[in-house]
Amino acid sequence: MTAPGTETETLLAVLAGQRRHVLGILEGLDDEALRKPVLPSGWSCLGLLRHLTLDVERFWFRAVFLGEPDVIASIDGLGDSWQVPADATAADVLDAYRAATRRADAVITAAAPDDPPAWWPAHLFDSDYRLHTLRELLLHVITETACHAGHLDAARELLDGRRWLVLT
Repeated sequence: MTAPGTETETLLAVLAGQRRHVLGILEGLDDEALRKPVLPSGWSCLGLLRHLTLDVERFWFRAVFLGEPDVIASIDGLGDSWQVPADATAADVLDAYRAATRRADAVITAAAPDDPPAWWPAHLFDSDYRLHTLRELLLHVITETACHAGHLDAARELLDGRRWLVLT
């Protein structure tokens, strides 16, 4: 195990900023608004957050990077992670995301940027696509989280008009 170096600290800081954006844009929305589909595809803000929890934080750091057998085994049986179970509260989904990010941070800080993933889900990706290091996984997760933060920005504006960052 290595202590995080400057590169890891920088990548984690950027990822933390995107995660704060994701959680910040959802602040103040009640359960009804968090569950309301806002686009024709039918996803809700909670559904997107559940996707970030299971298909991004959990998948990339625990399944792909660590190769945790129980997480790998659960991938095909996960179903549609964008759908929030009726018995899951908004607090449950938010808490699961926060827990997944803390777990991912522990994985990241215990490794080096050049460390390779322990497992690769070749059955899920085109044969030409592969991430080779923790650095590449981090950059992928930063990009995906930022993209979804933008989706949440648009959803929030459609729900109640609030905007995250407005430069005039």
